Amino acid sequence: MSFKVAFIGAGSIGFTRGLLRDLLTVPEFHNIEIAFTDINERNLEMVTELCQRDIDENGLNIQIQSSLDRRKALRNARYIFTVVRIGGLEAFTTDIEIPLKYGIDQCVGDTLCAGGIMYGQRGIAEMMNICKDIREVCEPNCLHLNYANPMAMLTWACNQYGGVRTIGLCHGVQGGHRQIAEAFGLEKEDIDIICAGINHQTWYIQVKHKEIDLTDKVLEAFENHPEFRKTEKVRIDMLKRFGYYSTESNGHLSEYVPWYRKRHDEIHDWIDLGTWINGETGGYLRVCTEGRTWFETDFPNWLKEPALSYSSRERGEEHGSYIIEGLETGRVYRGHFNVVNNGVISNLPDDAIIEAPGYVDRNGINMPHIGDLPHGCAAVCQASISVQRLSVEAAINGNDKLLRQAFMVDPLVGAVCNPPEIWQLVDEMLVAQEQWLPQYKLAIKEAKKKLSTEPFIPTRQYKGAARIKPKTVEEMQQNRHEAMKNASEADKAKERPSS
Repeated sequence: MSFKVAFIGAGSIGFTRGLLRDLLTVPEFHNIEIAFTDINERNLEMVTELCQRDIDENGLNIQIQSSLDRRKALRNARYIFTVVRIGGLEAFTTDIEIPLKYGIDQCVGDTLCAGGIMYGQRGIAEMMNICKDIREVCEPNCLHLNYANPMAMLTWACNQYGGVRTIGLCHGVQGGHRQIAEAFGLEKEDIDIICAGINHQTWYIQVKHKEIDLTDKVLEAFENHPEFRKTEKVRIDMLKRFGYYSTESNGHLSEYVPWYRKRHDEIHDWIDLGTWINGETGGYLRVCTEGRTWFETDFPNWLKEPALSYSSRERGEEHGSYIIEGLETGRVYRGHFNVVNNGVISNLPDDAIIEAPGYVDRNGINMPHIGDLPHGCAAVCQASISVQRLSVEAAINGNDKLLRQAFMVDPLVGAVCNPPEIWQLVDEMLVAQEQWLPQYKLAIKEAKKKLSTEPFIPTRQYKGAARIKPKTVEEMQQNRHEAMKNASEADKAKERPSS
């Protein structure tokens, strides 16, 4: 069995190495072609060297095709993984820092809120170029597997405007599934779930153990859990008020809704600083910065560590390799996928990207009909979908009016800022991110003029309610195992230490 798999943004060590391991644990895939591409030559070299060492140590005769030329890497690919971060950590920093001046305190800022909206503008602009390359040089009817955030916005744009069949993939459902099992004192495989909604706002609408329905007992289990009742206060409060547990972490969820981060003196009532994902201001930016610094500094030592083992025992939970295995071998795989709704969830818009259970085999990817989400859950999702739709249309058309409307409709931005502040915030962010926003050339010119000639609404020197400085290399060296784990994991919140 031979076909080609290409990785765009392969310099992302967290995703690339693990996804490659997962693929190559499948015995039928030991003769496939692998291609890596990235815009950062050094990152690409390091990840290629490390992954090639893994391949060689596992006795496979595969030579990674590594190239800065994206079209060369994509040529004749049947499957394409995108694991890109458009603008890198430089742009990500502005996603967090500029909104803070206006009182918008984000933990992650990569899905919704001010940071997620701007991340989408950068990502969609480049995704349209990626889709053009895929259409022109990949296999006909190839499949694009998108791991890049903001997941729903990018997947929406690729399907509607990019002309490329795209499935969005995320590990959020698996993480919450593990938590629910732990809350009941069970193993993950002992709990069966149905989870549906939109990416990062997916709801566990059914929880069962040996055919016993536990859905109505989830709240009690979390409130009685000694750790979760401290670290998941936002999720528990949402569970109490909406009736269902949500996939995303305390910190993620807190920035998608208007209630938990709008008053700075109340943020600590809802978060926990035992680990970043519980609500730390700019927490994901911090751990990504630490991870990249550590990888670049410590890379020579990574080559001295044992290679990854391509065995079924070591295979991860990311959906991507299982989807390809199902399509190519016919083995049935059940996962949760981000797809165009088309009636799967009947009370969410058909054009939205929803996340729901799906089955994969040789016949393709099949999404069972879910029906209506509970009304409250659907309402929360609808608010986010409105932001996503405005953001996608703004990015595709370079329409700064739609972009400003997306900011206004966003739940947390709207809870914190008034309209004139939002207009000025968008101007500042457009100017700061000019190099990654070619579609906004005229709007950026006008924004520069306004910022230099019109009265400036005073902002503040606000660094966030719960900010922690990134560790130095010397500080990370005190716990090398933790630093290496942070740098190498795609899911940087998989293991959450106690507070």
